[in-house]
Amino acid sequence: MSVPVTNPANTSAADATIKAQNAKKKHAEKSTTLNYDNFLRLLLTQMKNQDPTAPMKSTEYMGQLATFSQVEQSVNANSKLDSLLKSASMTQAQGLVGHTITSADDKVSGEVTSVQVTDDGVVAHLKTGEDIPYGPGVKVS
Repeated sequence: MSVPVTNPANTSAADATIKAQNAKKKHAEKSTTLNYDNFLRLLLTQMKNQDPTAPMKSTEYMGQLATFSQVEQSVNANSKLDSLLKSASMTQAQGLVGHTITSADDKVSGEVTSVQVTDDGVVAHLKTGEDIPYGPGVKVS
């Protein structure tokens, strides 16, 4: 069985092709998100191209519009709740600065000099240079 020799120039060209395909995929994912303007364009196109012998009733259009509005409001409410939770985490984390905390397993302890709120939660940075994720079991004194 023979193994083909890999040419570094071909590898970089293949990498570039893969990167370009990934960029196109990300752009396609962004453009497939339905916003209010896209929904209205879709609704107008649907109205223009409907069967004249069996037109869609206006109540059906209003139902679609109402459903889309509810979904859009839910998405907006979720994003506001996320920002509220981050703000609450920051307020909670702010209270840790200057206090001594001990990890849940009692292996790491020290005075908190700063805190950082990440997607995973609050991380306390100690004077010793160590970090403790703030969560259940962490002792504050």
